[in-house]
Amino acid sequence: MDFKPLVTLLAVVNPLAIVPFFIHYTQGFTHAQRRRTVLTAAFSAFMVIAASALLGLQILDFFGISLASFQVGGGMLLLISSMNMLNANPAEAKPQTNEFEDGAQKAAMGASIAVVPLTIPLLTGPATMSTVVIYAEKAQTFLQLSMLVAYGVVIGLATAVCFALADPIARILGKTGINVMTRLMGLILAALAVEVMALGLIKLFPGLGR
Repeated sequence: MDFKPLVTLLAVVNPLAIVPFFIHYTQGFTHAQRRRTVLTAAFSAFMVIAASALLGLQILDFFGISLASFQVGGGMLLLISSMNMLNANPAEAKPQTNEFEDGAQKAAMGASIAVVPLTIPLLTGPATMSTVVIYAEKAQTFLQLSMLVAYGVVIGLATAVCFALADPIARILGKTGINVMTRLMGLILAALAVEVMALGLIKLFPGLGR
């Protein structure tokens, strides 16, 4: 287990890209409410990654889905996410839905927006879960699987830091800086997505690897 899963997860989750949404949703929050939202979102992101790492393969077995097929499908999902990021949108964003507006309405009513929509789907959606399951299959030992779960802790900490420092980050980087970072991570994610799909296709069609 190397650092590739961590790099991929950082590219997919990319909490920097979610900073503007966090600021928008929490603009009317008190300091205590914002702090609670930060902690809840960070912990929820970790839980999604940890659950995907520990239970993802068992779920695939239950539904009789081969890992090779999942790699191809997951790689396509990552590629779509990278296209979103190259357009300076969050990886898990679905502009045709009302998730952003619903989140703003929940925030206005005082409801918690830490889990939905901040964590799911903006931070950790289907692309993130697919990434974790694909790398969980490569974990040959308990230590390697533990490392994958530990990467979830890193993602949670990165999310907490970005959200806690949301205002300074927005002032320093600005919208342009955040868009540039998002596009850069999208380019990295696109390359990783092609690699994941290629591995899955070779398993499905061994002749392609000759």
